[in-house]
Amino acid sequence: MKNALVLGGTRFFGKRLVQVLLERGVNVTVATRGQTQDDFGDRVQRLQIDRFDRKSMATAVEGKYFDVVYDQICYGPTDAQNAADVFVNKVGRYVFTSTLSVYDATGQALGEAEFKPTTYPIKYGPHTDFTYQEGKRLAEAVFFQKADFPVVAVRIPIVLGLDDYTRRLHFHVEHVRDEVPFVMPNLDAQMNFIHAQEAAEFLAWAGSAPIKGPVNACANGQIAMRDLLALIEEKLGQKAIVSAEADDASPYGVPTTWAMKTQKAQEAGYSFTNLHDWLPQLVRDIADGK
Repeated sequence: MKNALVLGGTRFFGKRLVQVLLERGVNVTVATRGQTQDDFGDRVQRLQIDRFDRKSMATAVEGKYFDVVYDQICYGPTDAQNAADVFVNKVGRYVFTSTLSVYDATGQALGEAEFKPTTYPIKYGPHTDFTYQEGKRLAEAVFFQKADFPVVAVRIPIVLGLDDYTRRLHFHVEHVRDEVPFVMPNLDAQMNFIHAQEAAEFLAWAGSAPIKGPVNACANGQIAMRDLLALIEEKLGQKAIVSAEADDASPYGVPTTWAMKTQKAQEAGYSFTNLHDWLPQLVRDIADGK
């Protein structure tokens, strides 16, 4: 990979992806709406694109070719179809950031075959017409049924990091610290996570790895929600107040275990971090206000 286009590379793990690619000597072009500043200076090229406007994308990439396009900001079928049309003969490989959410929570760790985008019925419309889950499912379906270039769909779970703009782990730390009740329906439900840095490194790897199709990516290991709360309680010296009558609902409030298998990625040569090696420190850092 000599050059790459990153659609959405100015915050959280998208920003880390750009940094990883630069460190590997890749010529990186960052495509955004131009509303968020970055710290890359003249180390990257920039395109101003409205990802949700087909004409804007087509105009921006006219006459260009990229070894890899990383799409961080595709949430629905029409956006995927626009990319499939616009990047014809302009890309060697397309890496689409998908999600654990394409799977229903079943209580078991799920492999890639549990959701098959190659046969999933396509419906078109803006991403705002669909739930997050359905939008990502349909986007995968379009890419794998309609694109004439190779596509890898990286299915990641909730991404964690100090600079997580969704602040979902922060929610729990702050509610325990402030003694605010919240709803968590199943304390025994287990989940996978991935650190923002590992998400970036995996995406970079997926740009040239010997894989194709959907691939799951998460840190090794799962954690039950009661054990996650215990980490927070230990750091803060306070007990979580979990109540079915609370006004606030945990963003990790899943009804049953929701997790993935990563055998496909591991067999292709990727070694994941271990969740329990870094999650306790991240909890402590968030609690310390870092």
